[in-house]
Amino acid sequence: MLGILLLALFEMAGLILCEGVFARRARPVRVWMGLTAGLVMMMWLPSLWAFLLDFTKDANWFALGTAYVLAGLGLLWGWRSRAKKTKDALPPLKTVLALVAPFALLFGFLQYTHYFREMDGALHVGQSTYGDICMHSAIITSLQNASFPPEYSILPGSRLGYPFLMDALSASMVLFGTPLSLSMAVPGALMGVLVFWGFLMLSYKMTGSAKASAVAFLLLFLNGGLGFLYAFDFVAEDPSAVIDMFTGFYRTPTNMPDLNLRWVNIFCDMLLPQRTFLAGIAVLIPALWLLCDAMGRRGEKRVWVKLGVLAGTLPMIHTHSFLALGLITLGAMAVLFVRESAMRSVVRVEKGNSSFEVNRRVFNWRGMTGFVVYGLIAVAMALPQLIVWTFPQTGSAGALTIWPGWVNNTGYGLRDETLWFWVKNIGPVFLLLVPAAMHARPREQALAVGAALAFIVANFVRFQMLLYDNNKIMYAAYIVACPLLGSYLVQVYRRLQGIPGRRWLAACFLFISIFSGALSIGREVVSDYQIFSKNETAAAQFLAEETEQHCTVLTGRQHNNLASVLAGKNVLCGPDNFLSTHGLEYSQRAADVVRMYEQPDTCAHLFAQYGVDYVLVSSQERSQFYLDEGWFSERFTLAYENSSVRIYAVQP
Repeated sequence: MLGILLLALFEMAGLILCEGVFARRARPVRVWMGLTAGLVMMMWLPSLWAFLLDFTKDANWFALGTAYVLAGLGLLWGWRSRAKKTKDALPPLKTVLALVAPFALLFGFLQYTHYFREMDGALHVGQSTYGDICMHSAIITSLQNASFPPEYSILPGSRLGYPFLMDALSASMVLFGTPLSLSMAVPGALMGVLVFWGFLMLSYKMTGSAKASAVAFLLLFLNGGLGFLYAFDFVAEDPSAVIDMFTGFYRTPTNMPDLNLRWVNIFCDMLLPQRTFLAGIAVLIPALWLLCDAMGRRGEKRVWVKLGVLAGTLPMIHTHSFLALGLITLGAMAVLFVRESAMRSVVRVEKGNSSFEVNRRVFNWRGMTGFVVYGLIAVAMALPQLIVWTFPQTGSAGALTIWPGWVNNTGYGLRDETLWFWVKNIGPVFLLLVPAAMHARPREQALAVGAALAFIVANFVRFQMLLYDNNKIMYAAYIVACPLLGSYLVQVYRRLQGIPGRRWLAACFLFISIFSGALSIGREVVSDYQIFSKNETAAAQFLAEETEQHCTVLTGRQHNNLASVLAGKNVLCGPDNFLSTHGLEYSQRAADVVRMYEQPDTCAHLFAQYGVDYVLVSSQERSQFYLDEGWFSERFTLAYENSSVRIYAVQP
């Protein structure tokens, strides 16, 4: 499959690039950074060339050539700086195999089962992907040969301001013949490996302990609060509730909105369904690793330059990760600024024939220049992205709002007392965040303050129309906090040496902290939902293969819309849950869709105004509208028909 080969070639370019750029580093670091760089180049370079060549095969070939030019420049960089070697703190291989391997295998399996798995001609997905996969797939399929900057296929005429580069990577693979499901599953599985491996690398760099890193790993990827207690309570009242826990739609212990349990499991409810979040975290973790490394030796500007370039690519990969990285950096920089402002140095002063020593406040300006270099590069790269895509959509929608309390705030007050809300959602480890930060080393304390700043800001400011999405900033803060928690818990365990039952105490604490997350992942493994029937899949294939690539189709407003999701066609107006959360105005179009289905004899001007090429009538449209199919069959040409779907060609 050429699409998978294209991905492999970009990854090879990334490995070559980082073989030079990170020549001083240990081999695992070069490989990790190289695979990340390959993905970043495949996300970015085709889209840059698409401004000149549209999103075509030619644009992708030019992008691949550019990647290898950059790889050559990276080798040149490395040839000039290969003299000095850096000793990197690396987690033991047995720890990597024990943690990363099983999580990566499970994640890869769920990529297969949750992204349009074909069964007897129908397409199936999992619980967590049932909603999000439709939006991402619509972007992927509509980007084929699209002009740039692209538009929403679910609202033609509106610029695509959503971070689309992860979907652009999959679109490149589809363009070269890779099936839609594999175009999402293969890079998704690869990014999962990089996230799990990368976090272990970051955690070990922050803690220097394999045990602490292992605890941090479990706290992050099996995160969950006290929801399992509620689940047990339901089962005690009604034993059949255990079935609902593993079959009910979004009834997992980490996701019960009616009980105000909103801190969902990052593995199955964030990384798996939210592809931009997955890509963002895959890039954010190496950026945090570089930030941690640069803070340890601030005089070396090379690391700051690399960090600035990597950070500058983030906005259209995942805007929330870019914002979180900025807040974490600001907090850490502020701590170092205050510390170095308070530094005193003994200076010998000569006066006349005598000399004496005095204490003077000396500020280490050189130590702060790295932050300035990193910030200037990141902002210079990010600003065009924000101006072209992010600010117009966010600003016009009025999404930026003061909103204290996150989802705990209903708009009429808090549902739960703040401390209890977070203990219930995150678990008892929430109570240890402050002591864990206080017992950390100075560098990690600075990062902890940065993470706290990100967490606090996300609890007081709404950055997008969907308030819930602020959790994407909070998870970035939690990624920084988990190594500190792991280190602190290992320290406490050691201090309890000699106390009877300390192992049972530690096991109980860990059980309480991760069991809700483990149950949620178990629920996700067994979930299975049909999202498109055999007839709908066949109709989508007709639209994809037998109609103009960017034609406009009148359809219903369901989220699993075969015309946009599978065939990549423009539809007049997509579903509320996608358009409203992106801050798009669509009320008039939504009303026009109803009129065009229910009163088509009065809407000839609307068919012309919107340039409708085809009308789709399936079981979903029949259930949404009071339509008279006879009117369409009398006036339009029946282009396709099966037992449940009809497609009419609109002709003058």
